[in-house]
Amino acid sequence: EVQLVESGGGSVQAGGSLRLSCTASGFSFDDSDMGWYRQAPGNECELVSRIRRGGHTYYADSVKGRFTISQDNAKNTVYAQMNSLKPEDTAVYYCAAGRLYLPFGRLCPVADFGYWGQGTQVTVSS
Repeated sequence: EVQLVESGGGSVQAGGSLRLSCTASGFSFDDSDMGWYRQAPGNECELVSRIRRGGHTYYADSVKGRFTISQDNAKNTVYAQMNSLKPEDTAVYYCAAGRLYLPFGRLCPVADFGYWGQGTQVTVSS
């Protein structure tokens, strides 16, 4: 059974930090892109950050310089370190694994990208 278990969401004041974790099981972690998407109410699904099998990383312009994606292959875990959080970062954050692309107007989760976690709420207050 494929599972992506997220943790680390919560509420924080603007300028604060959170670290999201996603532990994967039931599929080949090494053969998959791993990443984080988010969706705020009334907004489209957004690819926040992605790390590809070869290690290449992607960041949305809105989070560059503030978020860092990393993974621990020994633990089958991917992380999102989120610093200098802003109210506009408030959203449900989803861990995803598979072939991860820009969602182009679709809503999270995008089933044909692969596997998704259940989502974790991040709320940033001003």
